[in-house]
Amino acid sequence: MTSFADLEPAVALGPLDGRYRSAASALVDHLSEPALNRARLHVEVEWFIHLCASGAVPGARELSGEETALLRAIPRDFDGDGIREHADIEKVTVHDVKAIEYYIKRRIAGTSLAPLAELVHFACTSEDINNLSYALMVKGAVEQVWLPAADALAGQIADLARATAGTPMLSRTHGQTATPTTLGKELAVLAHRLRRQLARVRAQEYLGKINGATGTFGAHTAAVPSTDWVGVSRSFVEGLGLTWNPLTTQIESHDWQAELYADGARFGRILHNLATDVWTYISLGYFAQAAVEGAIGSSAMPHKINPIRFENAEANLEISAALFDTLGATLVTSRLQRDLTDSTSQRNIGVAFGHSLLAIDNVRRGMTALSVNEAALAADLDASWEVLAEPIQSAMRAAAVAGVPGMENPYERLKDLTRGHVIDADAIRAFVDELELPSDVKERLAALTPATYTGLAESLVRDYLS
Repeated sequence: MTSFADLEPAVALGPLDGRYRSAASALVDHLSEPALNRARLHVEVEWFIHLCASGAVPGARELSGEETALLRAIPRDFDGDGIREHADIEKVTVHDVKAIEYYIKRRIAGTSLAPLAELVHFACTSEDINNLSYALMVKGAVEQVWLPAADALAGQIADLARATAGTPMLSRTHGQTATPTTLGKELAVLAHRLRRQLARVRAQEYLGKINGATGTFGAHTAAVPSTDWVGVSRSFVEGLGLTWNPLTTQIESHDWQAELYADGARFGRILHNLATDVWTYISLGYFAQAAVEGAIGSSAMPHKINPIRFENAEANLEISAALFDTLGATLVTSRLQRDLTDSTSQRNIGVAFGHSLLAIDNVRRGMTALSVNEAALAADLDASWEVLAEPIQSAMRAAAVAGVPGMENPYERLKDLTRGHVIDADAIRAFVDELELPSDVKERLAALTPATYTGLAESLVRDYLS
C-alpha cells in the first residue's frame, strides 16, 4: 500500500499545507519550523557580533568586515541542505537550540573566527534565543504579510462603503423591518471597526530579553563581572528592533503575544460579523454574485451560485480565533521560573495566522465578485412603509412639546396604525393628512418615503470613514 506520507503537498495532514497552501504560503518564510531555525541562527550570530563590538568579553576582538559577513551569511544561506544538516545534528543532541550552536561552530571552524567559537551561545539559555526568534518571526509575519492583507481588505470594504454611501437599504433589527439606512453606512461601520483593530496591531510592542537561565544575568556576571550586562542586553535587544524586557524569569513572559493574539482574534470576529452580514444580504438579493465560467454551485441544482467565500471565511475565522484565544491563555502562564508548555504552543502561531489569512483572502475574493442589486433594495423599501411610523411619531412628539394641540399619545396611535397591519403609502399619507401639524412639518412627512428616510447616513460615511 502506498504511504501518503511520502507525497507532498497534496496529502498534507493540515489544509494550510495542502488544499489552501497558496493562500497561506507567504507565512512559511516567517512562521514555519525552518523559519524558526533561521531566526535562531540570526539571533545567535548577531549576539556573537554584538559581544565583539561591545567589548563585553575580554579577548573578544572587533571583527573585520569579512568576518561579520561570514557570520551573517549563515542564516541568510540556510537552505534545504542546511535544514537537513540541522536536523541530523538535532538527532544527536536531542535539543534544537544546541543543534543551532553546533551548526554555527561548524561554519566558523577553520576560519579566523575559530578562536572565538565559544562566543556562540555565550551565557545564553535556550530561551534567550527562542524568545527573540519568535518576536522577530511574529513581527515579520504581522508587518510583512498579515497586516498588508488585512489593510487591503479593510480598504476594499471602505471603498465599497463610499461607493454605496447613498444607496438606501432597509434595516432589519432583530430580523424585522426597521429604520432605513444606506448600504454604504452599514459597510462603513464594519470597515471602521476593522481599522480600529488594525491600528492596535500596528501599535503592538514586540518584547525580548537576553538575561540568562533565570533572568538574573547570573552566568554573565560570574564570567565577566566588570561588564555592564544590563546595558549590553538592552542595546542588543533594541538593536534587533524589539522592546527590551528587563524583568523576566527564564522566559520572556509572552504577555505581548497574548495582547497581539487578542487583537487578531477580535479582528477576526468582526470580520466574521461582516461575512455573516454579507451572506445575509446575498440571501436577500441585495448583492448579486458573478457567475464564474465552469464553476458549479450545487451538484444537484444547476441554478445555484453559493456564497462559499464567505462561508469558508466564517469557518476559518472561528478556527483562527480559537487558536489565538488558546495561545493567549496558555502563553501568559509558566510554572515558577520555567515550564515547556509555551514551546509546543508557539509552534501553532503560524496555524492561527494561517487560518486568519485564508479567511481574509476568501472575503476579499468574495467581495470582488459582488454587485449591488439596487432594484431588490428599492423593492424591499417600497414594501415597508410601516417604518415611517417612527419619524411621524417623533415629529408629533416635537409638535406636542411646541404646544401644538391634538398630538396626544403619538407612539400609541402609530402603533395601532401599523403593528400587525399591511401599510402602504396611501395609509401613511392619509394618517399624516389628518394631523393638525404645522404645514411645513406636514409637507415634509408627506414627502417622506422609506427610501428617503435615511437620516445622515450618507454624510456619516463621507465625514467619518477614513
